[in-house]
Amino acid sequence: MATSTSISKTLIPFSKTQEASLRLPHRKFPRPNTRTHMPIKLAARDNSSASLVNYKPKLEEQLKRLPEAWRQIQGESDWAGLLEPMDPLLRAELIRYGEMAQACYDAFDFDPFSKYCGSCRFTPRAFFPSLHMSHIGYHVTRYLYATANINLPNFFNHSRWSKMWSKHANWAGYVAVSDDATSRRLGRRAITIAWRGTVTRLEWVADLKDFLKPISSNGVPCPDETVKVESGFLDLYTDREENCGYCKYSAREQVLTEVKRLLEMYSNEEVSITITGHSLGSALAILSAYDIVETGVNVMGDSRGVLVSVVSFSGPRVGNMRFRERLEVGLGVKVLRVVNLHDVVPKAPGVVFNEQLPAALMKVAEGLPWSYSHVGVELALDHKKSPFLNPNADAVCAHNLEALLHLLDGYHGKGERFVLASGRDPALVNKGCDFLKDHYMIPPNWRQDENKGMIRSNDGRWMQPERPKLDDHPEDMHHHLRQLGLASSDI
Repeated sequence: MATSTSISKTLIPFSKTQEASLRLPHRKFPRPNTRTHMPIKLAARDNSSASLVNYKPKLEEQLKRLPEAWRQIQGESDWAGLLEPMDPLLRAELIRYGEMAQACYDAFDFDPFSKYCGSCRFTPRAFFPSLHMSHIGYHVTRYLYATANINLPNFFNHSRWSKMWSKHANWAGYVAVSDDATSRRLGRRAITIAWRGTVTRLEWVADLKDFLKPISSNGVPCPDETVKVESGFLDLYTDREENCGYCKYSAREQVLTEVKRLLEMYSNEEVSITITGHSLGSALAILSAYDIVETGVNVMGDSRGVLVSVVSFSGPRVGNMRFRERLEVGLGVKVLRVVNLHDVVPKAPGVVFNEQLPAALMKVAEGLPWSYSHVGVELALDHKKSPFLNPNADAVCAHNLEALLHLLDGYHGKGERFVLASGRDPALVNKGCDFLKDHYMIPPNWRQDENKGMIRSNDGRWMQPERPKLDDHPEDMHHHLRQLGLASSDI
């Protein structure tokens, strides 16, 4: 598989106008040591000779204040004063969560010619090292699986071969926790839940059932039956398949029991819970955040409430105005939504009746099954501000997560010029789309598995290698379900 390290060594020409817009103040930067923060080397053209400009990160000073500032970064005060202008520490943290969401795509096997299509390509222990992300300082504690009886193209992928790893389940994400060294750097033990979205295409938006139903109708607790969410999202979160080992428990049950287990394990520490996801994964992130707090799983044994935050990327609307009020005011869940202004997904569902209408009109329409409202705080970015990106690229590019992380790296506030803050490699944008301008000479969709995953056996024959069997559910799953009051006799 090609890596961003090799791509970042490309010499990329750009004009004098772009050079002026990208030039950073002259200063010395520490040498980066991460895959995604490799410096991009740009060949600057002038009338005399070409010169190289190296963009390197300078985050160390900002990161030193994280142990004291993490609650503000996680949204305790709804990110007041941190977005305009963009706080450098917040930007770095948002990119980190975005990379954890992107890892769901990079690890997902969506090749229909693979008998493992629909699964994760790596074991939990090897997850971050296999993606060259050991530096992130987390380890995966559990994989999440989903099943559903709804049509969501490019989320549920299955092999075309009769021999497959599962007929009903798809890998949907993971739960990870910070290691000791990272916890000291972050100022708390950080639990992160990352949900996978759909793979590249946008057809799933049109295939949503697109009608609201009470969140309590699928067993998620809520004291108000007027609190409603999109039915397809809710089904995906709560459905289970009794005949499938991986989906014997619903995605909801998997999340709640793992969070409870981890909070019991770290009961003597300061803990945070951050849930992230892109696209459809953003909707699952918001639903699971609601569920964790409404169920009270985030309350420690000594009655301390753990701060629950959502970092959403390119997410659709999830519920109605009553859901928004319950989530934000009733439960205090903090949601920051990062979107591209030109992306169609955040505009759906609820294209007609939504939070942008006058409050009086929304009050009249709130009983309709198509009346939706976004939640939380929005950070709107514009890909037409980046000198790297093609402003006329197709709609799929505007929805791309790597492109959104690129925009985050260059965003400093409304009206401010686009300047890469950490030197995050723009070549990553074209990893799964065709968004960079042609004169950067980065091929589109360059990320691929070597030989499409085929290996040569000892006798010289090419074959699909076997993978280690992924664990389905921990042995103490039923114990935690019983503690949560979710155990049933048919499980």
